[in-house]
Amino acid sequence: MRNVRLFVKNNVLQFRRKWLSLPLLLLFPILLTGLVLFIILQFFINDEHAPVQVGIVDQDQSEETQLVSQLIEETPLSSFLELRGMEEQQAIERIEDDSLSAYLVIPKGFTEDLYQGRSVEFPIVGNPTQPAQSQLVRELIESVTRHIRASQANILTINYYAKQLDIDSETRSDLLFEQFKEYFFYTIGKDRIVNESEISNAATSNPLNYYSLSFWFTFVTLWLFVIYNFLSKEDTVRLKQRMKLYGVTELQQTFAKMSVTLIVATLFSAIALFLFHSLLDWDMTIEDYGRVLLLSMLYSTQFLFALGMVEIIIFSQKLRMLTQSILSGVYLLISGALIPTIYFPVVIQKFIDYVPSVEALHWVQEIVLNNRVFVDYIPLLLLTIATTLIFIGTAIGKERIQE
Repeated sequence: MRNVRLFVKNNVLQFRRKWLSLPLLLLFPILLTGLVLFIILQFFINDEHAPVQVGIVDQDQSEETQLVSQLIEETPLSSFLELRGMEEQQAIERIEDDSLSAYLVIPKGFTEDLYQGRSVEFPIVGNPTQPAQSQLVRELIESVTRHIRASQANILTINYYAKQLDIDSETRSDLLFEQFKEYFFYTIGKDRIVNESEISNAATSNPLNYYSLSFWFTFVTLWLFVIYNFLSKEDTVRLKQRMKLYGVTELQQTFAKMSVTLIVATLFSAIALFLFHSLLDWDMTIEDYGRVLLLSMLYSTQFLFALGMVEIIIFSQKLRMLTQSILSGVYLLISGALIPTIYFPVVIQKFIDYVPSVEALHWVQEIVLNNRVFVDYIPLLLLTIATTLIFIGTAIGKERIQE
């Protein structure tokens, strides 16, 4: 501990000697983050919410399918879907120019298969550039097909008994058509064809506060990276050998550097949080300040140990800084500070909860944007402890190998 205190004091003196560069340390993340987020805002803030465009290609062209197509076009199944009948070639062209999210095909022989009890399908062609909208259309069609399966059983029952009676083929077809229309109207008039659940996207519903908080979180991450590397220096082999003779380990030096970085970055982040709160009039209490800063310190500790692990593993200073830069970029990109996580592929969204930056920013957003009182610190705390233990084990292992 004595050596750690000595290096902490040395790092503080280093700050004093280079006090002219401190404003740059403070302003560099602000300027960089402002430029990046300004560009990203142009893509994600859009006041116009156009409905999802869906095409209907009727290849059967029977009286029943024409009725279905016409009613679907004229009846809004949902406020966020707009369905239009079209030829398949036109649908393909609109998919290619990205003006259509998906189109469904009513195959040839659909009506005959429905009446005869054979399996019927609705092929759906989605737009690869609009996966979320295509998935929405798929859910809609699956809901419709569930109603069709139920109605098909009733139509088959009526058809079976109609054949036993002295009814001519034309009358029986009219009876089946009327039954088909009844069940189709039931499907169209159903209160809920699709199970709806509202997903709140603060990036579009409250973009100013969301991206201001993202600014702050990005500042914290960049301040940690910049200050940590500001205190790092390449020692000569001779100096390392001399320090080893005095019982100084690389682990002690790194701990001292992390301590100073954590204190300075926390001070900067507290000031920045107060400024954002004053300018944007966030609804925050003293307890909220404490929760946010505690989350910030847990995240900062984990992030610093990750940077320290890179420093211990990689010997080359240039390669080390490059790796730390990439690591910082990945932390910010996955966290949702630059691009909201709701826009990530579903596969990635299943695993990002285990990333410390995602966990930290999520709870900070819950506190500031949603006035959340309860905060679950345990996942972030466990991630921090795990990273700390891995870092210590790596540092001790490296020292033993060098001995």
